[in-house]
Amino acid sequence: MPQIIPIRDLKNTGAISQMCQESREPIYVTKNGYGDMVIMSMKMYQEKLFMHDIYSKLAESEADVAAGRAQNAKDSLQRLKEKHNV
Repeated sequence: MPQIIPIRDLKNTGAISQMCQESREPIYVTKNGYGDMVIMSMKMYQEKLFMHDIYSKLAESEADVAAGRAQNAKDSLQRLKEKHNV
């Protein structure tokens, strides 16, 4: 379940930092009852960036396959062997 805190709680930086370290989800910060910011630990942020990169590469690969720009690995290796006389 996401944690939601009011912006005034950001004054207690030590507690906020600990919340970020302990949470596997982002922490939502509200201002005047409305969503304003999202905070998370550096580790969580790096994990999110890593997963985004993986999903982007998978989507690109799937698009290549759908467009016919992919080759059978066995055939590709055979052509490389023939090309380099292995």
